[in-house]
Amino acid sequence: MRLVPWPTGSDHSVWDRTQRPAYASRLASVALLSLMPFQSALAHNPLTSRGQDQAAGLLGAVLLALFWVAYLRGSRRRLPTLPAASLFHATTLLCALALFGPLDDWAQASTAAHMVQHMLLIVVIAPLWVLSRPLPQIAAGAGRMLIGIWGPILRLVGRPMVTAYLHGVAIWFWHTPYFYMVAVNNPWWHAAEHACFVVTAGVFWWAVLKSSERNAPWALLALLLTLMHTGFLGAVLTFAEAPMYGEARGLQDQQLAGLIMWVVGGIPYILASAWVGARWYRQMQRRMDAAGQGRGGWENRG
Repeated sequence: MRLVPWPTGSDHSVWDRTQRPAYASRLASVALLSLMPFQSALAHNPLTSRGQDQAAGLLGAVLLALFWVAYLRGSRRRLPTLPAASLFHATTLLCALALFGPLDDWAQASTAAHMVQHMLLIVVIAPLWVLSRPLPQIAAGAGRMLIGIWGPILRLVGRPMVTAYLHGVAIWFWHTPYFYMVAVNNPWWHAAEHACFVVTAGVFWWAVLKSSERNAPWALLALLLTLMHTGFLGAVLTFAEAPMYGEARGLQDQQLAGLIMWVVGGIPYILASAWVGARWYRQMQRRMDAAGQGRGGWENRG
């Protein structure tokens, strides 16, 4: 399969835009073909299991596939840039591997593996989807029905602290021992847990990464609040003297899970805080420069 080279420099302005949908489709095909080497590793994912596990897994796979197809359809109407399309397809593939790959089987018996899965959904997949800016393509591909569903949720992106509170409630709710084990033992609640993480994390990251200059201070506060309370939860798991999620999982496994949330999971929040702060500084600097030029013009007239 021969891919059309992505133009650089002056070629970008004259590149045939009609090639982008074909390019996006080819990228999706490459992503799907890349799953083939993992076929044996995926033997224990919910799609190949029986009963309720299979039904819940199939529902999740269908929803993710519809999400992907909506983006591909919309890409033919609202053409994305190749970097944005590539990021979206790669992130969707990563989401499929996180939900239906061997990690999901390991998470059934390991708190650390379960935490890796949660961190992938919350601090890797959700922000990467936001950075790929897929909303115009998904809206164009899914039609008004999706807009009606997502409209009320997306109104929250102008309130970073509200999204931080909602996301924090979801994180703490599903990491309390009772509801954690409910999700582990019931595939439908497990799917609901993942949906809560992806939706609340997606809205949260959209609110902070796409915040306006007026909301930049609140976006920084939302990031720092989330960094603090997830770090505290990770510390609770790390320094606990007994397993919180059942004796079968082991204290050391739980402590490793706490470190993953506390240390590794905190890195994206720190990087995002630095990026939002730097962008806010540049915005204020441009506003101050514009104000200074305006005063200078009035003084010259005088």
